[in-house]
Amino acid sequence: MRVFLHTMYYLPDFGSAPVLMDELARGLAAAGHEVEVVTTMPRERGEEFRGLFYSRRDAGGFTVKRFWAPATPRPLGRLLAWNVYTAGALVNLLSVRPGDVLFLRTPPLQLGLPAFLARTLGRARVLVNVQDIHPDLAIESGILRNPAGIAFAKALERWVYGLADRIAVISDDFARNLRGKGVPERKIALLPNWVDTDAVRPGPKDNPVARRHGLAGKFVVMYSGTISISSDRALGRALEAAKLLSGEPDVLFVVVGEGLRKEAVRERAAALGLGNVLFLPFQPYRDLPALLASSDVLLVPLDRGKSDLSVPSKLYTFMAAGRPVLGLAAPGSEVAALLRERDCGVAAPPDDPAAIAAAVRGLAASPDRRRALGLNARAYVVERFAKDKVLRDYDMLLRSMVAR
Repeated sequence: MRVFLHTMYYLPDFGSAPVLMDELARGLAAAGHEVEVVTTMPRERGEEFRGLFYSRRDAGGFTVKRFWAPATPRPLGRLLAWNVYTAGALVNLLSVRPGDVLFLRTPPLQLGLPAFLARTLGRARVLVNVQDIHPDLAIESGILRNPAGIAFAKALERWVYGLADRIAVISDDFARNLRGKGVPERKIALLPNWVDTDAVRPGPKDNPVARRHGLAGKFVVMYSGTISISSDRALGRALEAAKLLSGEPDVLFVVVGEGLRKEAVRERAAALGLGNVLFLPFQPYRDLPALLASSDVLLVPLDRGKSDLSVPSKLYTFMAAGRPVLGLAAPGSEVAALLRERDCGVAAPPDDPAAIAAAVRGLAASPDRRRALGLNARAYVVERFAKDKVLRDYDMLLRSMVAR
């Protein structure tokens, strides 16, 4: 079976999506599929890709095709990039044959156009992988406000779900959202994101990465990931909690990553005059286990109103590191429920700095409790979200689609 894996971002780009899509491509290739990744040029081009508009490379068992797209963090620029990437995906349809499967990692929903043509002209199967609920997330964030634009985006969403043979969602909340929009149950498959629990595992807090960044000897509350529209308000409230904790010299908040909203978060920290917050760029993936091990608490922020529209894959990575998770999420959200039911962390309202500060104080005062929460987190993620298990489920889903 040939699988065309469409993803906007792929290694060596930073973030969890490129890592997950590389692991999926390698897993499917190892399972005997002919895999072709259809993606964009890395946002930081380097010498290898500088000046190129198209690239085709062998990645050791599968092919990676890259199309040029503008690299900008601004909303309009991102929309342009989505459209340009979709045009590249349309060009790639020339190689699609009957019986192939198009794996579409959304957003962008514009990928519905090549999916429609592949089904109509090439009789290919379509698997839509929903990572964020769009356009709901853009509407909730205030990025999409024009009534005509909202109506068009919702119609596009319905169209994409309608043409899909199967839709893979990463959480129960996502499944409920799609069912509420009229998507038939038979189309929906619950396949969570995963984590390589062999690569990310508990380690000593005092390590070279911790010492390099001055984290040794501090009580570290860390966020590591993309700073996006789903979390920037909650991160801002976390900074206000840091202000409340500024009289406790051992407490250090660390924000690691890049993204659309990073500058806004940095400006908020500067406005609050915070001396107990450290910003770091994305760190090399090889350093991730030691980076997470240098923390005492790992922060998963989700803005109120968006907790049902996005489930960060970083949550499972944090759990694999064996550290307690402080989830800034609405009480009824899937993230808050997981932390509570599996006893692997603490949830605090994402818009309540005092509650966030109290949660940090409570965890700082209870090392035995932190250790127990971290052990529970590690055990559950190995049982439920280990890479090999989830990739086997994807293999089975793809095979079932072409067997019909």
